[in-house]
Amino acid sequence: MERLLQAGIKQGENKDLSGATRSFRQVLDLDPANKLAWYNLGVVAQKDKKTADARAAYDKALKIDPDFESALYNKAILIGTSDTDQEIEILQHIVDANPKAATAYLHLGQALTKKGRDGEAEDAFGLAVRADPSLRQLVPEQFRNPTSPAPTATQAGTKR
Repeated sequence: MERLLQAGIKQGENKDLSGATRSFRQVLDLDPANKLAWYNLGVVAQKDKKTADARAAYDKALKIDPDFESALYNKAILIGTSDTDQEIEILQHIVDANPKAATAYLHLGQALTKKGRDGEAEDAFGLAVRADPSLRQLVPEQFRNPTSPAPTATQAGTKR
């Protein structure tokens, strides 16, 4: 089963999306509760621009493990264009569970900006850069004030 999973991942990396899908489906035939197979099936569907299939696969992975960070993150990015509130909720869940999730903080800041919640966005961007300074270049210009004190994880996590 592990070999099938790895084969599917390799096929996906090589852009053989139908082969990857077949491999992940074979894993699921053997183990319907394999969260990695469901997650990777979602990744393949997302690459293939099959958003409904991707979301369904991520949801199945999350039913097995509600805190599966990779599935949560990909689902948040997937739904971000249509449901910013749910995107924020999912990203907040990720950073609450993992205060070092720099990329999740970055996307949380972007989502909060879309909702006009600039104070919270500034906190999220600060935490993203603190966790991974290389992300600073991706922070919108108006949130890059180097004289602003960096917020603590507790401060950003408690604001809604």
